Amino acid sequence: MQGKQRKVVHAVLFELFAVISVTLAFMATTQHGVGRSGSLAIATSLVAMSWNMAYNVLFEKWEARQTKRGRSLKRRIIHSIGFEAGLVVLLLPLVMWWLDLGLWPALTLEFGLVVFFVVYGLVFNWCFDHIFGLPNSAKPR
Repeated sequence: MQGKQRKVVHAVLFELFAVISVTLAFMATTQHGVGRSGSLAIATSLVAMSWNMAYNVLFEKWEARQTKRGRSLKRRIIHSIGFEAGLVVLLLPLVMWWLDLGLWPALTLEFGLVVFFVVYGLVFNWCFDHIFGLPNSAKPR
């Protein structure tokens, strides 16, 4: 699977599992119920899905210019960290507003989510590539 179809399937599956995980995390850490936590998880998912698609286009353009092909552990870690850093910048104001949190509590919550999602993203992407195959940008020449 390649191109737009790959990107859409990747983003939808990634976010489906993420919404479930984030809803549970928000419920456990903020004492908000499933309605408020779940709706925030869906809102953050929509932002994350848009960022995921844009980030992966940029990453694959960069990746295609690299002399060494494939997706090593180092490249996967760089991919995950870059994605999460951009997502924090996009989501921090939303989380602060939605949960009526100050900067420090929101940063603490975001930090926990980042740690989870760096590991989750690494594992999910590795599994996705093994199930669906590598994109053309990462296949050996």
